[in-house]
Amino acid sequence: MTAVHVPGTPVIEAGLLVSTSPATGIEAGRLPLATDADVRQAVDSARAAGEWWAGLGFAGRRDRLLRWRALLAKRIEQLAELVHVEGGKPVADAIVEIVTAIEHIDWAARNAGRVLGPRRVRSRLILAEFSGHLEYQPHGVVGVIGPWNYPVFTPIGSAAYALAAGNAVVLKPSEYTPAVGQWLVDSFAEVVPEQPVFTAVHGLGDVGAALCRSGVDKLAFTGSTATARKVMAACAETLTPVLIEGGGKDAMIVDSDADLDAAAEACVWGGMTNAGQTCIGIERVYAVDSVFDAFVDKVVARAGQLTVGPEGTDIGPITMPRQIDVIRRHIDAAIISGGRAVLGGPSAVQPPYVHPTVLVDVPEDSAAVQEETFGPTLTISRVRDADEAVTRANALPYGLGGSVFGRRRAVAIARRLRSGMASVNSTLTFAGMSTLPFGGVGDSGFGRIHGEDGLREFGRAKAITRRRARSLLPSMTFERTPTDVARLVKAIKVMYGR
Repeated sequence: MTAVHVPGTPVIEAGLLVSTSPATGIEAGRLPLATDADVRQAVDSARAAGEWWAGLGFAGRRDRLLRWRALLAKRIEQLAELVHVEGGKPVADAIVEIVTAIEHIDWAARNAGRVLGPRRVRSRLILAEFSGHLEYQPHGVVGVIGPWNYPVFTPIGSAAYALAAGNAVVLKPSEYTPAVGQWLVDSFAEVVPEQPVFTAVHGLGDVGAALCRSGVDKLAFTGSTATARKVMAACAETLTPVLIEGGGKDAMIVDSDADLDAAAEACVWGGMTNAGQTCIGIERVYAVDSVFDAFVDKVVARAGQLTVGPEGTDIGPITMPRQIDVIRRHIDAAIISGGRAVLGGPSAVQPPYVHPTVLVDVPEDSAAVQEETFGPTLTISRVRDADEAVTRANALPYGLGGSVFGRRRAVAIARRLRSGMASVNSTLTFAGMSTLPFGGVGDSGFGRIHGEDGLREFGRAKAITRRRARSLLPSMTFERTPTDVARLVKAIKVMYGR
C-alpha cells in the first residue's frame, strides 16, 4: 500500500479512483472509474437481473437477504476495519454502524411480503359489487447515491429495502468511501451469484449525475441539501422519482425536569459520535434557564474526557478535508459574534482532527447555529422555557431529527418539533429502530427509508378491482337509465346528506 499527498482526498490515476485514509494517507482501495456508458450498461444489466430477482418472490428474496445478513455478521470485524481505514471512523463506531445495518436487512427481508404482498381491501357500499385488491410491485432498477459518513448503514437503509421489495440496485458510493461500497456489493454477490442484482459504479459527482440520467426507475440520495437540489433537477429531466435525505441541524431541548446526567451523556454522544459527522447529529441545544448552567457543566465534563486520534480513540479524523474549513469558519464566527468557547474553540481545529468544542452565548443568526457544521461542536443556548426552545428549534429550514429530555412534557414537546423524527430521553435511537420510518421535512428532504413506509417507498402501489356481482345502482355505463340515475341520487342523499 502507498501513501498519497493529501490524506483522505480521492485521487484519479489511470482510470482508477484511489481512496485513502484521512488519518494516515494509506491507500484503502482502487476502483474502476465509471464512464457514462459504464453507468448505462450497469443499469441495463441490472434491469434484466431485476426481472429474475423479482421472479424469486418474497420468500426467495427473504432467503437470499438473510444469507447476506449472516455473511455480514460473520465478517463484521473485517468490514469495520475497512470502514475505519477508509473513513477514519473508530472501529467501535464502525461496528455499531454495521450492527444497525444488519438489523435493517433482517427486518426488511422478514417483513416485505407482509407489507407489500397482495391483499384484499374493503370496498364501500356505493361499489359493493366490486372487490378491491392492492399490492406493491417493484419499480425495476433503483439507483442509490450513498454518503461517506455512514457508508454501510445509510446505503443499506435504501438498498436492503429496495432489494426486499424486488428491485435491482445500482449503488454509487461516495468517492471518499468507494472501497466500503464495493465490499458490500461483492459480499452480496457471494450469496446471489446468478445475476448482477446489486452492483456499484464509482467516481466523482459526474458519475452520480450520470446515474440520475441513466434510466433508473427511482433514485435514493443522501447528502447535502445543495447537492440534493442538483439531483432532483437531473432526475426531473426524465420524471424519475426521487427519495431525498438532505442535510440537518438537529436540536436537543432540555426541559426543567430533565435528568441532567442522562441528558448530558446523550448530548455528547449525539453531537460528537463519528466526529460529529452525522446528518441526525445534535448540533444545537436549547436548555431551559433553571438547568442551563448545571447542564453545560456536565456536558463540558463529559466532552472534555473524549480522546482524539487515529487509533483506539473516541473521535477520529474529519473524513472530508475541506469540511475542516467549514468547522473552523463556524467556530470563528461564533466567537466573533459574541459567543464563548467553554470547551475547545479555534485551537481545537488541528487537521485532520477537530477536538470537542462547546459554545455558549452564540447569537441565533450565527453560521454556527444556522448552517450544518458536521463536526464535533455544540452550541448550547439558554431559553426561558420549552415553548421558546421549540420556537428556536423550528426556526431553521432543516427538519431531520431532534431530541427532547424531560419528564412531564417531553413527548408533547417532541410532537411539536418540525422534524421527521425525534427521540425522547435519548439521541439518534430512531435510526436503529427498523420498525420506524426514517426521513425529514423541509431542507432535510422527503420520502422515507426503514420500516413499513420504507418498504412501500420502493414499490409501486397497484390497485385492482374485480366485479363480483351485478350492479344494483349502475352508474359507470351507458346502459344506465334515468331511473337508475334517480335511484343513485336518492341513495347518495340518504347516505351522505345528513
